[in-house]
Amino acid sequence: MFDKKLTAQTLARPAVQRRGVERRRAILDAAEALLAEQGYEAATLKAVSERADIPIGSVYHYFSDRHQVDAELLQRHLRVIEEILDTALEGAELPSLRAAADAVIDPLRDYFRRHRSCVELWFPGRGETVTALVREFDAAQANRFWYLLVERGLVAADTPRFPLQLAFEVGNRLFDIAFRQSPAGDDTTIDEARRMVTAYLETYAA
Repeated sequence: MFDKKLTAQTLARPAVQRRGVERRRAILDAAEALLAEQGYEAATLKAVSERADIPIGSVYHYFSDRHQVDAELLQRHLRVIEEILDTALEGAELPSLRAAADAVIDPLRDYFRRHRSCVELWFPGRGETVTALVREFDAAQANRFWYLLVERGLVAADTPRFPLQLAFEVGNRLFDIAFRQSPAGDDTTIDEARRMVTAYLETYAA
């Protein structure tokens, strides 16, 4: 009898775990939809629970507060963005620093245009955890971009990494301005970002 009971519990556990995964996904999907449709202030946990058709008590079972939902949703976006940048950078010829800058700027611009929920979290700095995630992502991508530019001979081999980190920080701030001016990202501001970042990196050209 003990073996049968244990077997039943073992069989039931994957179903419970799967249900938990599905509920977490439903909560995040609901938060993303509300952020995209109505903005940050509208995407409260209460509104998310109603949109996901999950009791508010269950939402708190999976997420301790609003900031945890924000952080996990942003992490989901960051994983996709990283894959997109991997493809854009590794698959491109990159004959110039302008082409290299475009290979980062264009995919980011397009992703932000398709995902307002990401914009709502990324630029305004919705709490310490979200801000830290953005900074860590930018730092990692700047470091990777440095390796790529040195490897392709686009910047001098002795170029320090800090200029690339600074270029990403400047680009981030200009994207912030672009998407505050227009939900689709102001093209003029984004083009100025290209010019500024490219001109700066050219001072380190090989």
